[in-house]
Amino acid sequence: MLSVVASRYARALSDIVFEPGSGVEPHAALGQLRAVEAMLHQSTELRTILLSPAVPPSKKRAVVAQLAEPLGLAKPIRNILYILIDRRRIASLSAIREGFEAVLDEKFGLIRADVTSAGELTDSQRASLQTQLSRLSGKQARLEFSIDPALVGGVIARIGSTVYDGSVRGELNALRTRLAS
Repeated sequence: MLSVVASRYARALSDIVFEPGSGVEPHAALGQLRAVEAMLHQSTELRTILLSPAVPPSKKRAVVAQLAEPLGLAKPIRNILYILIDRRRIASLSAIREGFEAVLDEKFGLIRADVTSAGELTDSQRASLQTQLSRLSGKQARLEFSIDPALVGGVIARIGSTVYDGSVRGELNALRTRLAS
């Protein structure tokens, strides 16, 4: 669940990106946020500099300015990073990116479905799942995949608060409940 703060920053960023003449496409902005987020996760030095209260905001801004050109960051993305630095909220970047992604999905009529499977799914299985979940939800589904070997087989799909359990573990639990009663 997104925090109120992350949600507000995500909405503000979407307002800026969707404004005519913003200079950045919404999906390009998302890609740029992901790139910065990936750099933060990969580089302990960068993470230490940007998250440390001992480093002054001006130095943090200088570091972001140096990274902006090689990453090709658009002005709205640079500015949101500067604001996060100034307000000591750069640690919330992942949550803000997640919120921004949710706002984009909403604006483009997509629905997010989290799919957990016992093993890696083939491309045809993924396509079939996307078709079925889109039909069930009435919107185009954007699937996020993860693996949980404890499922034994099958998949579990979550769309919002609705769970579709087609796993062997779920079937065994249902059978256990029926036998116990």
